[in-house]
Amino acid sequence: MTKRPILYRFYESPYGKMLIGSIDGKLCICDWTDSRRHESNKRRLCEKLNAAFQPGECEENNITVQELNEYFAGSRQSFNIPTISVGTTLQISVWQELSKIPYGSTTTYAAISMQCGIPKGVRAVANAIGSNPLSIIVPCHRVIGASGSLTGYAGGLDAKRGLLEFESQIARTI
Repeated sequence: MTKRPILYRFYESPYGKMLIGSIDGKLCICDWTDSRRHESNKRRLCEKLNAAFQPGECEENNITVQELNEYFAGSRQSFNIPTISVGTTLQISVWQELSKIPYGSTTTYAAISMQCGIPKGVRAVANAIGSNPLSIIVPCHRVIGASGSLTGYAGGLDAKRGLLEFESQIARTI
């Protein structure tokens, strides 16, 4: 059986290199290339979508780059690119909650657990957040520890800190 192509390209963000990939007109990955879960995210997409990564240009990847450039220029607070979520029911539920976190705001893992209806599932929620293949687009960087501490982030804590400070600064000027 022929594998469907996930057309991909790389993006140099101010905080590190990202892989952007789309399939069937939808963005399926916008992931930090040096993340420890990057390869497992790619494997999950290939298995669940019967796909293979292929370098190539497509409109969705170009729009994603444009929207990311606008985000980093401070002129975009949300993304319009169509996406496809590939994960477990829990992961998809968590990622949907992440998408509701307002620009320039933060929430906690415990709050996301409560919103997903699993108040004792903080660890499971943290794992689902860590498996988010759509970094920045699905804003997992906006989730912090209950004490206000910055905890793990696929792009690294420096990227998380930078993204939160950047959004906070832009949000104050809006």
